[in-house]
Amino acid sequence: MSTQNTGLRPTAGAASRPRELKQERAARTRDQILNAAADAFAGTGFPAVTILDVAELAGVTKGAVYFHFANKEALAVAVAEEFYALLPAIAETVRTEPIAPLDAVAELLIRTATAFRDNRMIQAGARLQIERHLVEAAMPTPFTEYTHLIADLLAQAQSDGQLPASSDPQAMARVVVAAFFGGQHISWVLHDRKDLAERVREIIDVILP
Repeated sequence: MSTQNTGLRPTAGAASRPRELKQERAARTRDQILNAAADAFAGTGFPAVTILDVAELAGVTKGAVYFHFANKEALAVAVAEEFYALLPAIAETVRTEPIAPLDAVAELLIRTATAFRDNRMIQAGARLQIERHLVEAAMPTPFTEYTHLIADLLAQAQSDGQLPASSDPQAMARVVVAAFFGGQHISWVLHDRKDLAERVREIIDVILP
């Protein structure tokens, strides 16, 4: 007569699936909270937002927010980091296009303008950088990587003969980025960014040959 082991144990695969599902739920909840925080920061600014505001917008408890983020400052840093991750992602979509470097700069500015007009995370990140002195945490350094991206494209344009040899791609990049971010701020204050695409085309026409 054969003996059977009656001590049933879940297999390793079965045990790992609940853990994976739990991690997926946690990741979804974190994303909900982050998007809600972006919506709140973009809409009313950092000082006016509370953890309860974020929890209600996300449809979760305050405890769930605190599980993922220690405080409002941690939320602000996370939103700002997401903002600065989105800008290179936009640049990458332009780099895949078979266009000349100077045209790529123009296209990058236009696509970034569209994102500023439509994307709440980007709007929140931009506002948080203006209010960074109110956030008692180390915020990402603003604008540097985006400036490097523009400078690299302008240097390629110079190498390809699209810009005069006497041009300074670094200086041009700083001017372009300053004009863009200043222009988007003015467009936001005056027209809720509805005219941002037109303002950016003016920057392109005036600054880029």
